[in-house]
Amino acid sequence: MKISRVAIIGLGLIGGSVGLSVREMLPDVATTGWDADADVRARAAERGLAGMVCDTVAEAVREADLVILCVPVGAMGYAAEAIAPYIRPGTIVSDVGSSKRSVGEALAAALPEGVVIPAHPVAGTENSGPEAGFATLFRHRWCIVTPRDDTPPDALAALSGFWEGLGATVEIMDPRHHDLVLAVTSHIPHLIAYTIVGTASDLEEVTRGEVIKYSAGGFRDFTRIAASNPTMWRDVFLSNRDAVLEVLGRFTEDLSLLQRAIRNGDGDTLYDLFDRTRTIRRSIIEQGQDDARPDFGRKDH
Repeated sequence: MKISRVAIIGLGLIGGSVGLSVREMLPDVATTGWDADADVRARAAERGLAGMVCDTVAEAVREADLVILCVPVGAMGYAAEAIAPYIRPGTIVSDVGSSKRSVGEALAAALPEGVVIPAHPVAGTENSGPEAGFATLFRHRWCIVTPRDDTPPDALAALSGFWEGLGATVEIMDPRHHDLVLAVTSHIPHLIAYTIVGTASDLEEVTRGEVIKYSAGGFRDFTRIAASNPTMWRDVFLSNRDAVLEVLGRFTEDLSLLQRAIRNGDGDTLYDLFDRTRTIRRSIIEQGQDDARPDFGRKDH
């Protein structure tokens, strides 16, 4: 199966980056794009985020071999229902959401004529909107694909090849396992970031000006994460509720253990944890997922 025409529904950071990356990395693949917001469509057309930015969703998906839904996970079902009357039977329909079980179920229910193969490119920034996209977002990043047992092998190979063509490394994974893994590696860290930044803002004894003025590197990284799109992350937590609550329960227990260690002056427990977690950091660097330099390779501007 050959993918020669891709429709991108949602032209923000991820959708825009898909379009720009296809233009640079897969020049023989045609792209169409659509967004529910007319202003976003106009800005996307100015940036050339798709070969043709369409006025209607029907026009965007009608001839597509692959439709990628780049909308918040809470809107996936609505987006699928919007494209359902216009796609050809056998069209591959995928997405970019960071929760997979609930999204896969919603897409399959709305698109009986399509070949639904959920996917999650593990890439992004704290920025959003059509100006935020860039062509190299997916290079040297993972894209997790979560097919069903009855997914046609040629369609799975075509979608995997598409993401590999954009520079990603594809991993096939069960959707429930994906949701648990991402709860650990992404969703709970975002929840912690939102919480600690909110706590700092609410402290009456410490002014907001002092929080901003004296922010050390750790807090600055939290604020970068906490600047992420609030609609997207609200939907992520609601759609991945079970896995998030499972991991959050374990985290709460571990946090209570640290609280007791600090209260009791138990330096050995603290040291053992800090030493063990350094090993994980080294492994992340060894796999090329971050930079070992003190500023993580990220420059202050």
